[in-house]
Amino acid sequence: MKRLSEERTKTLFEKLSKYIGPNVKALIERPDGLYCFREKKDRVYYVSEKILNLANTLNQDQLVCAGTCFGKFTKTNKFVLHITALTYIAPYAQCKIWLKPAAEQTFLYGNHIAKSGMGRISENTERYSGVVVYSMSDLPLGFGVAAKATAECKHAEPMATVCFHQSDIGEYIRSEAELI
Repeated sequence: MKRLSEERTKTLFEKLSKYIGPNVKALIERPDGLYCFREKKDRVYYVSEKILNLANTLNQDQLVCAGTCFGKFTKTNKFVLHITALTYIAPYAQCKIWLKPAAEQTFLYGNHIAKSGMGRISENTERYSGVVVYSMSDLPLGFGVAAKATAECKHAEPMATVCFHQSDIGEYIRSEAELI
C-alpha cells in the first residue's frame, strides 16, 4: 500500500470536507492513535498506523488490503466515496437530513429524497453541500447531496427533490443480487 500523491490527497480531503468540513483532522488524529490514508489499485483505505506498520512487514504482492475502504479514484481522477466510510463520517457530519419511516425504503433502493419523505434537515444546509442521511431514530443510512438549501426546503412542493442520492447501506444487498 502506497502513500497518496499530493494531488490525490487534495482531492480526497476536498471530498471529505464536503461532508464533514474541518473535522477531517479529527479522522486522522484520534484518541486511540494516528490514522492515515493509503492507496492500493486506486482504492483508498483508512488505516491506523499500528496496523500499517504490521502490514508493511508483509510482501506487498500478498497483501490484499489493510484498513477500511473509504472509496476509489475513477479513471478521470475523481474520488467516489463508498458506503463503508459512513460509520467514520457520520459522527462528524455537518449537514444532515432525517427521513420519515415511510421514505427510508425508497432511499435504500437508490432513489432521491422528496420533500414529503424528509422528516427534518439541519439548519444552514446549503444547496449542493454533502449531507449524511439518517433515519428518525438517528441511524445513518447513506450519503447525499442537498438539492435545495434549508430555506428552500420549507417552501418547496411535496414531490420536489430535496436530496440527490449518492450512496446507501442498501448497496450491499443490491450488489449481492447482481452477482446471483
